[in-house]
Amino acid sequence: MLEISGLAWAVTIGVIVALLAVDLVLAAWRPHRIGFREASLWSVFYILVAIGFGVWFASAHGGGFGAEYFAGYIVEKSLSVDNLFVFVIIMTTFLVPEEHQHKVLTFGIVLALIMRGIFIAVGATLLSLFSFMFLLFGLLLIFTAVQLFRHRDEDPDVENNVVVKTARKLLPVTDDYVGGKIFTKLDGKRMATPLFVVLVAIGGVDLLFALDSIPAVFGVTEEPYIVFTANAFALLGLRALFFLVKGLLDRLVYLSAGLAIILAFIGVKLILHWAHVDISASVPEVPTPLSLGVIIAILVVVTVASLIKTRNDPAAKAHPGSLRGHQESPEPE
Repeated sequence: MLEISGLAWAVTIGVIVALLAVDLVLAAWRPHRIGFREASLWSVFYILVAIGFGVWFASAHGGGFGAEYFAGYIVEKSLSVDNLFVFVIIMTTFLVPEEHQHKVLTFGIVLALIMRGIFIAVGATLLSLFSFMFLLFGLLLIFTAVQLFRHRDEDPDVENNVVVKTARKLLPVTDDYVGGKIFTKLDGKRMATPLFVVLVAIGGVDLLFALDSIPAVFGVTEEPYIVFTANAFALLGLRALFFLVKGLLDRLVYLSAGLAIILAFIGVKLILHWAHVDISASVPEVPTPLSLGVIIAILVVVTVASLIKTRNDPAAKAHPGSLRGHQESPEPE
């Protein structure tokens, strides 16, 4: 078992909070359009931070735990790209001005970290108390994978999301963004701005992704500290990655299918682990190095195949996929 002291937990959380604080201060102090160069520098910085942590972690706690961290980080990073698809759709649907997108993304990442922290604590407790939770998590991932594959060519219906519709119904919303404020006063009446609705939409999306990503990373490690750090470092780079690759996302036409395969693979891995523990030790388990290799191979194949497809068929466009199908509203005649 991995032994992490309270001091190590406190320092880790402190570093993550400090990095988030820098993002929040920059977003509030100097709202502006994030260019390619700035996004590239921040992306490289966060990747180096994640790798540096992994190298230190492996040297301090052993190569086995280090491999679990890097496998979890890659899983979360690949799933976070699907987050980016949905973020792009939200930004487009609600016409978020470019100078406020930085702020929206940073708040979205804060919400994601809070929700995932809660899910990690609950998931770790359930796994330690009930071994059959590995079976339930595995089945959940396989179900998610099937749904994502079935609806891989669809986009989530953000505008008609229950949470978004409820927020619009309960709160009066202004027509414009009022300088990036979340709430404002209009004719003496306190109102929400569309930025609040956007944050609600992103929060709802974060919740859905947490339901899938936490069981997925528990599929490569049972250690809550590794699950938390893999999630945190993957999410910290999400804001910069959004501005870096949002113009390239449309070309990843096979990403949803690839993520469905990865989720199904990890689901099978969890079920095998449950069977190995609760049924018979003769049931084989999937080792972490093999998981890492399979995940990387799937991502490489998906990326290369997507680029070839879009080069040969420029009209092809990627979709983030949806966990449930929805019909398009009929156009008025």
